[in-house]
Amino acid sequence: MIPTPNDTHFPLAKAALEAGKHVVVDKPFTVTLSQARELDALARSTGRVLSVFHNRRWDSDFLTLKALLADGVLGEVSLFESHFDRFRPQVRDRWREQGGPGSGIWYDLAPHLLDQAIQLFGLPVSMTVDLAQLRPGAQSTDYFHAILSYPQRRVILHGTMLAAAESARYIVHGSRGSYVKYGLDPQEERLKNGERLPQEDWGYDMRDGVLTLVEGEARKEENWLTLPGNYPAYYAAIRDALNGNGENPVPASQAIQIMELIELGMESAKHRATLCLA
Repeated sequence: MIPTPNDTHFPLAKAALEAGKHVVVDKPFTVTLSQARELDALARSTGRVLSVFHNRRWDSDFLTLKALLADGVLGEVSLFESHFDRFRPQVRDRWREQGGPGSGIWYDLAPHLLDQAIQLFGLPVSMTVDLAQLRPGAQSTDYFHAILSYPQRRVILHGTMLAAAESARYIVHGSRGSYVKYGLDPQEERLKNGERLPQEDWGYDMRDGVLTLVEGEARKEENWLTLPGNYPAYYAAIRDALNGNGENPVPASQAIQIMELIELGMESAKHRATLCLA
């Protein structure tokens, strides 16, 4: 398990694979796309399991939204908006907020949102990204706004460190209705507070989403129960993969797609242009 600063993921994972170890790397997979591809090739050549900890696939709200879309409750989704907004106006003396490789929220928060979007909708046709350093003294990206374009859909991914008011976590509009959810999955905060598993109420999010459905002239709005989050499911899947009883829950090939979008997004921001995926 490699939960270290982003710029150390590649050398540590490479050393572990060369030593014959199976490897789980925290997101982002690496700092560059070329590094990600090199690790994937090394894992394949050594026959080792290489997985990336995109844990937000097991968030309570994302599991709820995924089920809604799979069941067709909202119809065809035309607009999907996802936010990771925080209020940290002071730049802290931490590697994530300094100017080194892999720092800033485009590497820290955006991989979560990109991975969730790709899980739901697949790769976009093109993307337009704005990256900025908005706080006084900022040395790394503390704001991003990304638009992923699909033939009949737009996906907006947004993150900032200067949002004092609460933003919706998800806003989703479809041909049959809409879903809006506030609040974050509670698992990370509970772990930070020292709680340990197992617990009967683990992963439960007490904040419901709001589902609005329209049929003809009738409009119905109701609170929609949030499914429990389940980070342990990732580790259970890793166990099964190592024992030959299941698939790698987040293979390197999927994390490489996220690195492709990370790099394309930086190019989009640099040139202030909409760029197509190759």
